[in-house]
Amino acid sequence: MEESLREEREIMKVCLLAGQIMLQSGAETYRVEDTMMRIASSYGIDHTHSYMTPTGIIFSLEDPQPMTRLNRITERTTNLYKIDRVNTLSRKISQGGMSIADAYRELQEIDRTRAIYPLWLNVLMAAVASGCFLIMFRGTWPDFIPAMLAGGIGYYCSVLLHRFIPVKFFAEFSGALMIGLCAILFVKYGFGQARDTIIISSVMPLVPGLLITNAIRDLMAGHLVSGLSKGAEAFITSFAIGAGIAFMLSLQ
Repeated sequence: MEESLREEREIMKVCLLAGQIMLQSGAETYRVEDTMMRIASSYGIDHTHSYMTPTGIIFSLEDPQPMTRLNRITERTTNLYKIDRVNTLSRKISQGGMSIADAYRELQEIDRTRAIYPLWLNVLMAAVASGCFLIMFRGTWPDFIPAMLAGGIGYYCSVLLHRFIPVKFFAEFSGALMIGLCAILFVKYGFGQARDTIIISSVMPLVPGLLITNAIRDLMAGHLVSGLSKGAEAFITSFAIGAGIAFMLSLQ
C-alpha cells in the first residue's frame, strides 16, 4: 500500500510538472489537459480529472488512492520549444519506454532550459519582421529601414523593462512609446516618410497574436474560463500598445 501510494505521488508530480511547463510556455488549455491525462494513463492511472486556468492547475487522481494537487502559475511566456519537448516526452512515455523517475528528471531539465535564442537575435528578428510587415502593409521601400529600427528598439525596450518590472502592461506600454517616438523623429528629420505605416508595422512584434489564437481555441474547445482569461490578457496587452502610441502622438 505504501509503495503504491509513493508511486502515485511520483506520477502526480510528473503530470503536474508537464502541465506547468506547457501552460507557462503558452500552450492551449485543452492540449495541457490531454497531455497530463495521457501521461497518467500510460502509467496505469485512467481515472483522472484536471481543471486549469492561466494562473493555476488542479489535477486529481482517483485510483488507487484519491489525491488532488494544485500548482500555481506565476509566469507566462511563449516558448514553443519547451512545448514541443514536453509533447515529445509524452509520446515516449505513451510508448512505454520511460520510467517515472527518468520522465521527472527530463521534465526538470526542460523546465530549467532558458531561452534558446539570445536577446540580440530576438531583437534582430523583431526588426526584420517589422520591415517585412511594412512592405506587406503597402509601405514604401524608403521606410523599410526606419520600420526595422523602430521595431527593434521598441521590442528591446519592452523586453528590458519586463526584466526589471514584471508587469506586462508597462513593458508593452514602454515598447509602444519608443516605437512612436522613433517614428515621429524619423519622419521629422527626413529619414522616413509615412509615419503611420512605420508605427503600424513596428508594433506587430508586440501584438499578442498567439495569446489571441489560444483564447479563441480554448473558447471553441469549451474552456470558457481559460478562454476569457486569455482574451482579457490579450485585450490589456493590445490596450497598452495602443495607449503608448496614442500618448506619444498626443505630445507631438
